[in-house]
Amino acid sequence: MNILTNIFSPKTFSKSQPKQQQSGQPRAKKSRRGIEIKSPQEIEIMRASARIVATVLKEISQMVQPGMTTADLDAYAEQRIREMGATPSFKGYYGFPASICSCINHEVVHGIPNSKKVIRAGDVLKVDTGAYYQGYHGDSCITIAVGKVSPKVAKLIRVAEEALYKGIEQVKAGNYLLDIAGAIEDHIKANKFSVVEDYVGHGVGRNLHEEPSVFNFRTNQLPNIKLRAGMTLAIEPIVNAGSKHTRTLRDRWTVVTVDNSLSAQFEHTVLVTETGYEILTDRTNIK
Repeated sequence: MNILTNIFSPKTFSKSQPKQQQSGQPRAKKSRRGIEIKSPQEIEIMRASARIVATVLKEISQMVQPGMTTADLDAYAEQRIREMGATPSFKGYYGFPASICSCINHEVVHGIPNSKKVIRAGDVLKVDTGAYYQGYHGDSCITIAVGKVSPKVAKLIRVAEEALYKGIEQVKAGNYLLDIAGAIEDHIKANKFSVVEDYVGHGVGRNLHEEPSVFNFRTNQLPNIKLRAGMTLAIEPIVNAGSKHTRTLRDRWTVVTVDNSLSAQFEHTVLVTETGYEILTDRTNIK
């Protein structure tokens, strides 16, 4: 797959020609040329949209139990996003039918919630969601160990989260995307896991997906952009226990590992500042 593939857009649609939004969801807007630098007013709105996302994900992480279905989580997320005055970013986006992406075990990204998909003890559950509030999006993903898991599975989840923060630590005005990518890749490979290269992170703001592509591995096939204060980035390493390669199921959305190995993912919406960064979807201060 082309490594320029967006983390959410399926291969079957062109990012430059988005499908009609459904269910009253916002249309994908045409970006201004280049990378958007957010104004202080725009950043304040993004803080609000990101806080909604962080709240929903923290609540889901606390409520997940064996026996629930991924459709249960989707219904809860949509209700909470709307209660807080926002719209689910994902629902209707390129035709996606739900408010969260829910992936279990070997499912990598874009899993569609289903009332028949029961969450079981020992599962590795990924929940990704976004909120559209006053014209701006927040976007974040967590991986949850459902009940007790083996030390190897716990390590996979831990390394994926650590890799995210290794990347975030490289965020500040004057650094480059390759600084983020290298820090993520080095940590994952040092722990004997693989980095998924088929999907990358992205800018986020007025559109759910904006420039630049935020990659998690060293490459000369994507522009190595210099970071500027006011950029807002969705950084999201995806880590597989086995092969880095993936394939898409017949539903045209759900992506799985080719070797059925487990996969973990974490994502934050991050603001670039002059001296460092601000994690807009930080869950630690959500009560």
